[in-house]
Amino acid sequence: MQLRPLGRSPLSIAPLAFGGNVFGWSVDEPRAFELLDAFVDAGFNLVDTADVYPAWVPGNRGGESETIIGRWLKASGKRDKVVIATKVAKWAEQPGLSPVNIQQAVEGSLRRLQIDCIDLYQAHEDDASVPLAETLGAFGRLIEQGKVRAIGASNYTADRFAEALRVSAEHGLPRYESLQPEYNLLRRAGYERELEPLVRREQVGVISYYALASGFLSGKYRSEADLAKSSARGGAARRFLNPQGLRVLAALDGVAAAHHATPAQVALAWLIARPGLTAPIASATRVEQLHELLGAVRLSLAPDEIAQLDMASAEA
Repeated sequence: MQLRPLGRSPLSIAPLAFGGNVFGWSVDEPRAFELLDAFVDAGFNLVDTADVYPAWVPGNRGGESETIIGRWLKASGKRDKVVIATKVAKWAEQPGLSPVNIQQAVEGSLRRLQIDCIDLYQAHEDDASVPLAETLGAFGRLIEQGKVRAIGASNYTADRFAEALRVSAEHGLPRYESLQPEYNLLRRAGYERELEPLVRREQVGVISYYALASGFLSGKYRSEADLAKSSARGGAARRFLNPQGLRVLAALDGVAAAHHATPAQVALAWLIARPGLTAPIASATRVEQLHELLGAVRLSLAPDEIAQLDMASAEA
């Protein structure tokens, strides 16, 4: 597996990450163990989660995903084969990016994950109520304490991310080595117009989420009737059931047929081929589905195929 450096951090990751938001939601613990074993045994290493995952499920409170991953790490003995990424700021029980909350939240994540050090600790969202120097200083202390190896951010605007990098440089603080934005064939403009030039110029790693647009780019949802196929994803996929979405699916079908691949593999391969993008995040609920997604890394798209997908997905 060809690993890619994550920004300027000491971390190197495979070009496809596993999204742990499904653990404790649409994936129970035994299935999660199977998926994680299959993922790591195939040579992949980045597992992404958050303290809040999946608090939205009735009966959950948050932390369930980290807990399942922690139990797998203990049972499997594969800690040295994975890069564990988690996040702080969005959980109602421990919200925001104040130094006090960051210190408390990391202890909870470490306990649930049953590890001594988090490889990548990310600000799940911006917190404008706290000066960036205070937030970055708190992250810096975690690195000094050996509890975190590198830090990243998710859902930041280009202006705020650039300001965070500037504050890090001016105050001698650790910088965000990765950015986690929403980015896929149906959500391009927000990343490409402002964030992409910034992260490429500053050599920041990019781990994009919603890589398959809530499953829509798998081709599973092509009509209103199809939305009922998944109680977890169908509702979220509805917003893409429009002329642009159907146009992108048609382009994916054409490229997939030429490669004897699936639309999901092509959609992920398009992201993996994007200059500056380190790894998209994708989730699976079955081992067979996971192996399909992992096949995207072996798919090499020709320049004209990338251009075809670019054209079909261009926003009006």
